[in-house]
Amino acid sequence: MTTRLPLASKREVRRWAKRVAVEHRREFSVMLGLFCLATVVGLAGPQLLGKLVDGVVEHGTTLQVDLLAVAFVVVLVLQAWARKAARLRGRMFGERVLAQTRERFVTNALDLPLGTVEAAGTGDLLSRATTDINRLDVAVRFAAPEILIAAVTLLFTTIAMIVTSPLLALALLVAVPILVPVNIWYQRKIPSAFAWMLDRWGDLQSITHETVEGARTSEALSLTERRVRAGHHALDQATLGERRMRALQMRWLPSLEISYVLPIAALLLLGLFAYSQGWAGLGTITTMLAYAQAMTAPLSEALFWLEDLQVAIAATRRIIGVQPAESADKVTEVPRGRDIEVRDVRFGYTSDREVLHGISLSVPRGERLAIVGPSGAGKSTLGRLLAGISAPTAGSIRVGGTEVSTLADDVLRGEVLLLTQEHHTFSGTLRENLALPARRDGGDWTDEELMAALASAGAAEWAAGLPDGLDTKLGSGAYAVPAGLAQQLALARVVLADPHTLVLDEATSLLDTGSARELERSLNAVLEGRTVIAIAHRLHTAAAADRVAVVEGGRITELGPHQDLIAAGGPYSRLVEAAS
Repeated sequence: MTTRLPLASKREVRRWAKRVAVEHRREFSVMLGLFCLATVVGLAGPQLLGKLVDGVVEHGTTLQVDLLAVAFVVVLVLQAWARKAARLRGRMFGERVLAQTRERFVTNALDLPLGTVEAAGTGDLLSRATTDINRLDVAVRFAAPEILIAAVTLLFTTIAMIVTSPLLALALLVAVPILVPVNIWYQRKIPSAFAWMLDRWGDLQSITHETVEGARTSEALSLTERRVRAGHHALDQATLGERRMRALQMRWLPSLEISYVLPIAALLLLGLFAYSQGWAGLGTITTMLAYAQAMTAPLSEALFWLEDLQVAIAATRRIIGVQPAESADKVTEVPRGRDIEVRDVRFGYTSDREVLHGISLSVPRGERLAIVGPSGAGKSTLGRLLAGISAPTAGSIRVGGTEVSTLADDVLRGEVLLLTQEHHTFSGTLRENLALPARRDGGDWTDEELMAALASAGAAEWAAGLPDGLDTKLGSGAYAVPAGLAQQLALARVVLADPHTLVLDEATSLLDTGSARELERSLNAVLEGRTVIAIAHRLHTAAAADRVAVVEGGRITELGPHQDLIAAGGPYSRLVEAAS
């Protein structure tokens, strides 16, 4: 069953925003200062316009009118420059915040337990790393600065209106009965709608990714139509999320449009009454109307960008919800022994479906154990538990007397290492791909050590033929690495990691039978003295093991040496007979 990665709470998002502002307080202060400067300069425009009207009405001199007109133009130019500078600073601030957020997200994602990532599925993490980051990008670089400009403009303009004419400023109050209740209703509804919509888009991305990755498997098992239906259903759900969000916005936006048109109408009526009573001149009324009109543009900008900001807030909850695993109560001491004890282990991916049913097993140090059985029997699941990737729901798995699931990751990977049939070649040099395991004594791996590891994995000849040797760039856009060689590079990394117990889950499956046997022979010397637990369908691996465990239906049905199990004529014997 696929589980979801957690979402950050609203409080955590606020803490994140506060921390960002503090960490970048200089850039934030400069940006905010420029926004305020642009607004203050802009406030002078309506005042000059009002004086210009009064000058014309009172028959002022031509020079006075010309000076006021020139001053008005200068104010407009200065305001345009200040806004441009503020927006530029806002973009620069946004880029820094975005870069830092990306780096922290990658760091936190890499610190997640492998079991957590696999349970959530690659699609959830992928959608947070791509789509959600892009949404945050738009908000930080565009939406947030524009809304900040609008907010500062509205605040300063309101103050200027109150200072200019407290009586006429009362016209602004007509918008309050509409704005307050509608916004309270909207802000209660929209966060959950956005979160639900983003989850549905994450599901769609996950299903699409998995369908593409497993296209051949789906076709081989005649599951293509089922995958297509799953994709259509996920798309329908994502579309439904968009429609729900739009429905809320269609109820909310008209009220906002009305809320900033009504004050202008009220101001005209109130201004007419004030002028007739001699309480306000035409210049003052003109200034107030200019201020009210000036408020419509920032309100429109805010409305235009508000959706992006709200989506980004929901996306931010998903991004900062990816937090490193808690390291509390983890054992950091290396176990004294190396024997593995499995006692009455039970495990289920969901609470209502148990996969392993009371497995008990002892693996002494240095033994080679082969685990065989039909597909879906629980072999790979048992391997994951032995490697500490997942913890049993009941029972215990101990290495040297220490529970595997309680070991800190850096200690665990030095004790037990799982090598599966899925391998990845990172974009970088061959040296960088090999040097991922840390040296126990610190420092860097020497060329001789790296080449020796490659030789153990049967890839030394291939590496020697590369154009730049260990410094040859591999991966996307560089030297292509076939699947079989990627598997050999993974085995070379295992040699460098030097664990005392190695769990091989179809680790040579991408090699042909002859190459796999040759590689296993070359690894024999390297694996000498280590505990090796091999999960394989190729039964020649089992024949060379010290003991064979047959897993059927989540239980060990047979356990013993190859020859003894063949002589017993049980499940193992039937598997060998079917494979021959």
